[in-house]
Amino acid sequence: MSTISLQGIIDMHVHSAPDIRERAYDDFELMEAGIQAGARAIVLKSHHGTTMNRAFLVNKHNELVHKQTNNFTMFGSITLNYDIGGLNPVAVESALKMGAKVVWLPTTHAANHLQKYGKSGGIQCLENNRIVKPLEDIFSLMKEYDAVLGTGHLAPHEIEPIIKQAKEMGLRKIVVTHPEFWVVGVPKNDQIRYTRDYGVYLERCYAQPMGHGVYRSNLADNLAIIKAVGCEHVLISTDGGQVENPHWELALQEYLQYLVDHGITQQQLDIMTKAIPSMLLGL
Repeated sequence: MSTISLQGIIDMHVHSAPDIRERAYDDFELMEAGIQAGARAIVLKSHHGTTMNRAFLVNKHNELVHKQTNNFTMFGSITLNYDIGGLNPVAVESALKMGAKVVWLPTTHAANHLQKYGKSGGIQCLENNRIVKPLEDIFSLMKEYDAVLGTGHLAPHEIEPIIKQAKEMGLRKIVVTHPEFWVVGVPKNDQIRYTRDYGVYLERCYAQPMGHGVYRSNLADNLAIIKAVGCEHVLISTDGGQVENPHWELALQEYLQYLVDHGITQQQLDIMTKAIPSMLLGL
């Protein structure tokens, strides 16, 4: 069976160094891996702030070193954790003006995330089932810049009202961040319903952390959800960059090969790895 090609692939969720935890690649090494694989784009994700400034430097480095011999682009994002002041409209506006394409709701500082790890506190996005005022301001900015909303590490009971209100405010690019991750834990029937009722995309990632450096494969579950909702509602990402997992391009290769070996067509793969992320990023 032929090896699947990564030519033209787009991954909207990859972690690299500099970071607080060890990463397999730094930004420039990830760029080189992307170019070598023939990827079209990667979005840098950090739990600790913004990455659009890092993406700018990577693209400048690519231009200087490779002399416009490839069409690879690195994109940046902002994650609404305590590192940038939580639900901080000023930080979001600056990030969007500087080219950030994705705004992730709280991840490691979400109240749900902390609760799942036995801690208290954390950032709340809802009050009486309505989005809080700072998040309303952030959504207004995102509509203006046509940015992508990622639901972060919120709980299912938070995700649905946020999706509904984001849609009401005119946001059209909404991605449910790795709903299979045990911290998020969106039931399969609810994932199916989200796509049906709200037209959102389910981000399905290569593996999920179970704690203590242990990761569990998502591949079989990803295949099942693709068959349940259709490829038009699934965004394939790796959430890669951990030293415990295969390097980014190897993880993505394994992921896509598994899907093809189990009946997913190249056309379906192209929708989930090229067409959908290209639309989300405005390429």
